[in-house]
Amino acid sequence: MYQTLVRKEVMGILEKEVGSFLDKFLTPIEKIWQPSDYLPDPSSSDFKYDLEEIQTFAREMPYDLFVTLIGDCITEEALPSYESWLMGVDGIDQEKKEIGWANWIRAWTGEENRHGDLLSKYLYLCGRVNMRELEVTTQYLINDGFDLGTSMDPYRNFVYTSFQETATNISHRRVGTLAKQCGNGKLAKMCGVIAADEARHAKAYKHFVARILEIDPSEMILAFEDMMRKKIVMPAHMMRQSGQKAGELWGHFSDAAQRCMVYTGNDYINILSDLLDEWKIEHVKGLTEKAEKAQEYLMKLPSRLQKITDRISTPDLQFQFKWVKS
Repeated sequence: MYQTLVRKEVMGILEKEVGSFLDKFLTPIEKIWQPSDYLPDPSSSDFKYDLEEIQTFAREMPYDLFVTLIGDCITEEALPSYESWLMGVDGIDQEKKEIGWANWIRAWTGEENRHGDLLSKYLYLCGRVNMRELEVTTQYLINDGFDLGTSMDPYRNFVYTSFQETATNISHRRVGTLAKQCGNGKLAKMCGVIAADEARHAKAYKHFVARILEIDPSEMILAFEDMMRKKIVMPAHMMRQSGQKAGELWGHFSDAAQRCMVYTGNDYINILSDLLDEWKIEHVKGLTEKAEKAQEYLMKLPSRLQKITDRISTPDLQFQFKWVKS
């Protein structure tokens, strides 16, 4: 069991810096983009033309790529789960009146909330999606909850968010790139601005870990090791569609993302390698004996995972998702 009192002390030290985190890593509400900036205006005389353009390009998107876009939207729409989880992390006090971690979580949530709004409205307009099935999957995803393997430990949660925000940046960016190659410039812009947000958020959470490594290096490395031994599960790992049990859809969605090269096993390894470099794990000093062994494990892990990934093949068979209109 992790040392709760020590964790809370460290979170208290960093809480004094939250004001600067908000200024450095987030964008003021009046200045940041909103979904309506990228969606057609129903009151415009061009709306009919814009709608036709959206629907034409949506019909032309490859099936796996389109499914991945929908799954990314559903993942973003399950945001209430993520906020409620983070609000319960040790060291976060919602009742504090001065600026603190709760302010960070609310502000981060506000930025993230725009992502699902934008994508869901695009998918509604595109005419290729069975919106009720998408909505059922989203409600199930929130209702079923998840277990990230982090418990309420802030160290493990910050490792998780550092990894996950980087992964979502990759996924949205790749969908945007592939959409652009299909001629869908508007969707490419949407995915691009979402990916840019995710990159900023990843930078923030990586900074939090870096600061903890300065204050409590052994425990931070042990938390990192524990998360990587468990493997980083995606927040939508309990995904299902109507008529399924929790988690039954995740493998099919993951296969689709792998087939269209939006997010692959190699991406997982590359993110891990980048985090090891970002946090200079190999060079952290003053560790306990147990933490030194964890450090050694982490540094060897990318090559071990690469050997496993090289032996895994992705199924060629496309799964028929209820999200997509036939």
